[in-house]
Amino acid sequence: MKKTVLRAQATTADGTVLTLHEHDGAFMIRVDGVELMSSRQHHSEERLAELACAAIAGRSQPRVLIGGLGMGFTLRAALRHLPADAMVVVVELVPAVIAWNLAPEYGLGGDALRDPRVELVEGDVGDVLARHRRGFDAVILDVDNGASGLTVSANGRLYESAGLGVARAALTAGGCLAVWSAGDDRAFAERMGRAVERAPTHPGGGSRNTLFIGRLPAGGRPQAAPTRAAPPGGKRPGGKRPRGKPRETS
Repeated sequence: MKKTVLRAQATTADGTVLTLHEHDGAFMIRVDGVELMSSRQHHSEERLAELACAAIAGRSQPRVLIGGLGMGFTLRAALRHLPADAMVVVVELVPAVIAWNLAPEYGLGGDALRDPRVELVEGDVGDVLARHRRGFDAVILDVDNGASGLTVSANGRLYESAGLGVARAALTAGGCLAVWSAGDDRAFAERMGRAVERAPTHPGGGSRNTLFIGRLPAGGRPQAAPTRAAPPGGKRPGGKRPRGKPRETS
């Protein structure tokens, strides 16, 4: 039986301990011992990027912001669905998460980060959104555990009404706000005014994560975007509320 090996460790600004583990070629990030993400389970984050990019398909030089690097799966999926003239800004708060992705020995998101369309920002995604009013065609928030922060306590403010207002203000007319969450959250759904899709955590898996997809029409008021049935595929343990990847550890 193969052992789970501790590969790296870091502490966030509020004292939370992040650890990177490897087991039989797969990597996991844990938060104070609780699994946050895994390289084996990433379908729902890929689905999140697919829906957001579909909502802005056909735009010239689309600009997309991704809050949360995780293991690079959301970014890699977005790049697959975006044109060559797109620009993708990835914001990650925890320096160690960036370093782990860039380390060639782990084989995580380094390839996607080297794409010429990508700009990597180390910082708080809320601050970046506040500085770019009407700056993005799509905002994808794959931060922490979703509406209830697990990695950094301050992440929760992103999902309050004020935080959502900042995200909407950063969207261009007709833009898309897409949010990943470990589980459903009716109060958050009401705040966002969104459509909801439940995406499998992994191929054939019964556990599912929740994707909140909202559109901003020309008039500036949020409206729900239509969703489609999620194809078989996979991602984090839906029980995560420990899940399978560090949301922008922002």
